[in-house]
Amino acid sequence: MTEWIALLRGVNVGGVTVRSAELAELFRGLGFEGVRTVLASGNVAFSTAPAGETDASGLKSRIEQALSDRFGYEAWIVLVSRDELVRVIAGFPFDAEREGWHPYVVFSSSQTALDDLVAGAGALDAADDVVTPGDGVLYWHNRRARGVDSTFSKLTAKARFKPSITTRNLRTLQKLVV
Repeated sequence: MTEWIALLRGVNVGGVTVRSAELAELFRGLGFEGVRTVLASGNVAFSTAPAGETDASGLKSRIEQALSDRFGYEAWIVLVSRDELVRVIAGFPFDAEREGWHPYVVFSSSQTALDDLVAGAGALDAADDVVTPGDGVLYWHNRRARGVDSTFSKLTAKARFKPSITTRNLRTLQKLVV
C-alpha cells in the first residue's frame, strides 16, 4: 500500500468550488482507501490498495481527469508520496514558529518555474520574505504584516506561474501526514 498526498491547485477560489465531502467521495469512487481531506483548500491524503497503482505520473493524470470531469474545471494537482512530504516538511530551513511569520512551501510541476521564482527572489527584502530552494520545492518565510502584498507573493501570483505552482502553509502539510 502506498500513501499519497494530493494538493489541488486553484480550488475554492475564482469560481471553482470543490466541497471536501464531494472531493473525498470522488477519491473513494476512484478506488482509493483511507481518504481524508484537510481544510477546504484541496488537500487529500489517501492510499492505493496493496496491489494498486504505484506510477505517480499515471495516478496524477487519472486524478486530474476525474476532477476535471466531476467539477468542470481544468484540474492540476501536485501528487507526492507521504514519505516525500515528510522529507519536505523536515527540510523546512527556517524557524517555523517565528512570531509574526508564515512558513510556506511552494510546489511546482515545473523545475523551470521554481528556478524562475528563485531568480526573481534575488531582489527580496529579507525583512518581509526569505526564499530558499529545497528538493523540488521552494521554502518561503513571509512576514504576516506583508502577506499577499509582499514582493515574493506578488511574484508567485503572476499569470505565468499560475498553471504550475501551488503553495501550502507548513502547518497544513503537517496535518496531512499525521
